[in-house]
Amino acid sequence: MEHRGAASLARFYMVNLEIIRKIAPEIAELVEKRYIILRNIYFVQPVGRRALAARLRLPERTVRNEIELLREQGLLISNPAGMEVTPAGERLLGDLKEYVRELRGLSDLERRLARLLGLQQVIIVPGDSDEDETVKKEMAKATAKYLKAVLKDGDVLAVTGGTTLAEVARSFPASGEKREVMVVPARGGLGEEVEKQANTVAANIAERLGGTYRLLHVPDDVGEDVIASLCGDPKIKEMLDLIKETDMVLHGIGTAEEMAKRRGLAEKDLSVLREKQAVGEAFGYYFNHSGDIVYTTSSVGLRMEDLPNIGKVVAVGGGRSKAAAALAVMSNRYQHVCITDEGAARLMMASLEGSDAGAEEPNRVWGSF
Repeated sequence: MEHRGAASLARFYMVNLEIIRKIAPEIAELVEKRYIILRNIYFVQPVGRRALAARLRLPERTVRNEIELLREQGLLISNPAGMEVTPAGERLLGDLKEYVRELRGLSDLERRLARLLGLQQVIIVPGDSDEDETVKKEMAKATAKYLKAVLKDGDVLAVTGGTTLAEVARSFPASGEKREVMVVPARGGLGEEVEKQANTVAANIAERLGGTYRLLHVPDDVGEDVIASLCGDPKIKEMLDLIKETDMVLHGIGTAEEMAKRRGLAEKDLSVLREKQAVGEAFGYYFNHSGDIVYTTSSVGLRMEDLPNIGKVVAVGGGRSKAAAALAVMSNRYQHVCITDEGAARLMMASLEGSDAGAEEPNRVWGSF
């Protein structure tokens, strides 16, 4: 019944959207604009009108007019601290998200991208997180919703670190519910900000899920001799064995440049990455545009060779700047689910279909690094 209801709703959206496109295309554009305004207020509330206009890069007069209409409809309230979305506004925001998804054809894009990438499922949120940081929050929220839906009692979830995964951890709604789920870090630490480290992400997700967690107190970027010594410790070995027998892995998508910076690679290693045109990284492996492994680092935790034995591997990351990295990382066919945004998804599709719009030149991938 639930599936038929969702299918009926999708058909309802499609029929009505087609009518709107034909007879009043300006209405669709207006709805999108108000959705973006409402979404930005929701994720950064309370926020002032001037600050909102700057975030949206819109004239303050335009924002003022739209805000007044949303306030009259009971979707926003204003107080000395700034504007906030009302419960009615929050409910409408959920409905608008589905409308905008269908308006932009994201359901069809999800199916096409999943087929071309050989994935079980692709989830796409509207927008581009390179241009609007609230899109990353929406993507993180979609990831949290997916995890809550698919994790079962007795499951072990392994998570990596990074800004996107840290946002996912913050996106779980607070709940007093207890779950028989254990969350563990998939990797050792990279010596970066504490909130971005895999240990912190694992602990925060476990707390929000109502589950338990175990931590891996070892650095990720150490030499082979140190790794061999660490793995000889019974407690660390026990933890590594647990990680490699996990039921599900959630990992971010990193560009080669981003991960090289995070790992603090030496100049000689950076030269190798540039020369071999590395664009993406996952689990200590760097990939070129074709998905070939061009460089590896010594690391503690899950490795690529462990992924075929894991029931579900979920990759999350968005923004046009990560499209090439996402394609490179997922070309190994070990991933099952990709959660991304429209900016990355459309560029990935263009690249897979051979369009010039999907091409990324090596110097653009590496920037001025």
